[in-house]
This record gives sequence, C-alpha cells and structure tokens, in this order.
Amino acid sequence: MSQPPFPPSYAPVPPIARQPLSLWALSIGVAALVLSWVPLLGLLLGVAAIAIGAIALAKVASRTRAAIGLTLGVVAFIINIIVLVALGSAVSTTVNATAVVPASTVATTGPSIQPVIEATTQPTVTATAPPTAVPTTAKPATAKVLSAEEENAVRAAKSYLEFTAFSRKGLIQQLSSDAGDGYSRKAATYAVDSLHIDFNEQAAKSAKSYLEFTSFSRKGLIQQLESDAGDGYTHSQAVYGVNKAGL
Repeated sequence: MSQPPFPPSYAPVPPIARQPLSLWALSIGVAALVLSWVPLLGLLLGVAAIAIGAIALAKVASRTRAAIGLTLGVVAFIINIIVLVALGSAVSTTVNATAVVPASTVATTGPSIQPVIEATTQPTVTATAPPTAVPTTAKPATAKVLSAEEENAVRAAKSYLEFTAFSRKGLIQQLSSDAGDGYSRKAATYAVDSLHIDFNEQAAKSAKSYLEFTSFSRKGLIQQLESDAGDGYTHSQAVYGVNKAGL
C-alpha cells in the first residue's frame, strides 16, 4: 500500500504521547528551519518555535526536544531575516537596449553609355553596360527586452533554487501564487523557462531530501513526487529522481 502524499517542503514527525509541549517545540522548529527561505511564513514559524521551546524548557522535565526546537527556531528566524533583507534590497531595473542598425545605402549604377564615334562612312554605334545587381542587407534579430517584473521573477526563481529543489509546476506556483511571491503567471513562467533548469536533477534532490526525513516505498515516493498535493513533477521526472536516490 502506498503512503499518502506529504506536503512538499518537509516530512511530518511522528507524534509522541508524552511530553506534547516539547514535541510541539521540536516539530515547529524543524518546520521553521525547512521553510525559513519562505518570506514571513518562516519568520512566524521561527518565532513560534522560540516561544514554545522557551515554555517547554521551563515546564517539561525532559528538555532535549524543547532545546532543539528552540535552537532551530532561532536559526530559522535569523535565516528568514536574511532572506527578507535580500529580497527587499533588489532594485527593479529595466533594460532598454535596442539594437539599432543604420540602413545601409545601396548605390545603384545606371547603365553607362559609351561615347559615340562618328565616321564619315560608318553609322554611329552606341554600347551599353549591363545593369549591376543591387545587394540586399538582412537586419539582425533584436534581443527581447525584459520588463521589471520579469527580471525580478528571474531573480526570485534563482533564489528559491539555491535553498531547495522544485518541479517546474511547483516553482511557477510559488512565484505566482498569492501565498508566494504574487508575480503574474506570464512573468513566473518566463522566469522558470529562461533558467533552463534540469528538473530530473531537481526530482533527484527532492527524493533524497524526503528519504533523509522519513522512510518511503518506491511507489510511495514516486507518488509523492508527482502528485499535485506533493511536488508536481512529471511521472518520468519522479521515476528518475527515485532511481537516482537509490530506491
């Protein structure tokens, strides 16, 4: 029986009946660290992990999980602050560069007329040169001028790929959704396609990341990678990723 799809960003931690407060601190700390690259969401999770971890340290006898959750929350909080500063400092610039090629002047040579030689006994003969061919010039193709939104979407896509792996569908949704960056669908699609991403390798990274957190069957991991509730890779990309992960 295959496992149900997990959320694409992290695997859930099995619940422990005892010490629920320290378990919450640890779980939220892990979630905060995994999602620390997501603006605001990672920040809120980091604050929550710090608060719950501090309460757990004060009230729970076994403080190991609470201490780990608190530490992860602090790390996630710092990372998210860095991400917010980096995104906020991006300056929107518009490249207005058009290749202007002056039209070349085409000189045409009209038929030349040889001088007339008059003889006393012969009629006059007029010789004409054949017309010359007119050369043609081809205009070079102009480069695409990016809008400010497209440039920022490209930068955001690169930033996400530095933190974790994405499918094409998942990265476009992250860039264009209201819960993500809010770019237009057109700008998000252009940004993803312009980077020429190897999504087979992205699927392999996602598969290895899941196996680091929990166990999967081969079929279950393929379903997790290709489902809409999971990562959204194509079937062939999901199979490639599972094979590369050694499952």
